[in-house]
Order: sequence, then structure tokens, then C-alpha cells
Amino acid sequence: MPKSKRKKKTAISSKGEMNELRISYHEKICAERQKAIFKILDDVRKDIKSLKDDMSRGKGAATIIVLLGGILGSIFYYFTK
Repeated sequence: MPKSKRKKKTAISSKGEMNELRISYHEKICAERQKAIFKILDDVRKDIKSLKDDMSRGKGAATIIVLLGGILGSIFYYFTK
């Protein structure tokens, strides 16, 4: 009977070791995925910042065009009247 207890302990310990291996493998894969996700998020943040800068420049350019158009329109209206 003591032999069966030893076998059970060995079986339990080998199952525990197998579970530890599975968990460590899972953690390794998750760590790689997290690194990839963080890299992608950094790229997305850079792209968003670039788009915001482009939009700000576009708004500024549109403001200048409208302002110049208004001035030119006022001058044209003044001389045609």
C-alpha cells in the first residue's frame, strides 16, 4: 500500500509540474502579446498626434483663407459700389 501512495504523490507532483509548465508557457505568450499590443498602441498614439497637428494646421489655413477672402470681397464691393 505505501507504493500506491508514492505513485499518487508522484502523479500529483508530475501533474503539478505539468501545470506549472503550462502556466509559465501561457505567461510567456501573454507577455509577448502585451508587448505587441503596447507597441501598436504607441504607434496609434503617434498617428493620432500627427492627425491632430494636421487638423490644427488645416484649421489655421482655412481661417487665413476665409479672412483674406473677406478682405478681398470687401475691397471688391467697395470699388464696385
